[in-house]
Amino acid sequence: MASYKETQNDLKAPDELQKLGQEALPFIEKHGRQLVTVIGVVLAAGLVAAIVNSMGKRNEEKAARDFGAALSVLDREVSTSEAAVKPGDEPPFKTEAEKDAAIVKALTEFRSAHGGTPAATSAALPLAQAYLREGKPADAMPLIDEYLQKGDAADPLRPAAYEARGYAFEAQGKLDDALTAFDTLARETKTDFLKGMGLYHRGRILSIKGDKAGAAKVFSDLEGSAPGSAAARLAKDRLAALAAQGVAIPAPAAPVVAPTPAPATP
Repeated sequence: MASYKETQNDLKAPDELQKLGQEALPFIEKHGRQLVTVIGVVLAAGLVAAIVNSMGKRNEEKAARDFGAALSVLDREVSTSEAAVKPGDEPPFKTEAEKDAAIVKALTEFRSAHGGTPAATSAALPLAQAYLREGKPADAMPLIDEYLQKGDAADPLRPAAYEARGYAFEAQGKLDDALTAFDTLARETKTDFLKGMGLYHRGRILSIKGDKAGAAKVFSDLEGSAPGSAAARLAKDRLAALAAQGVAIPAPAAPVVAPTPAPATP
């Protein structure tokens, strides 16, 4: 540890900043005008950056509001009835195809107006899903990839994107790629949302590829891994169809039981 005397001596000695300041004075006197110009440019650049940042935030806020308006088309019902429409309400769509066409139009126009914003990235997923329903997997795939690459990794809808990606590969006959996408869905789904659907789709694809026994095993085990889920109910229907084809149905795996946490030590 430095002594008190040593510390005082250090304080009395000129530090490096003082030396640099003394050396810089002649330079400043000689080049003052140029320095002022440079500093002005730097400050102006900082001001521009601040303005751009502020405008960016305002643009994102407007994009979020417009996104909500664009998504309102998803809430419109499909109905062939001639029921009276309340004043101010949009009439229902006559067919699902008409609704999907309206979704594609609304979200495409929205993304064109707000390209590069987080809201535009979020809009890529419902737009891709509409394309899939229209039988256009090639149009859906780049939108799904954009959503997965640029979107929020914590977005709760992210598993739906993996499912959509699997469907897009399947529709193009790329069954091995579809399996990979659905396996990712199985790994990434941590909540009840789409619980078990990754495994259900794995069983479906295995069945399409001709591996009926493998599919039966996946479907049978689903009740243990995702009991009571929509995926488990769908798997039961698939098992019944496989049994009708003469496929041996294996016993289901034991249900997954979460370990009981150890009591806290006093």
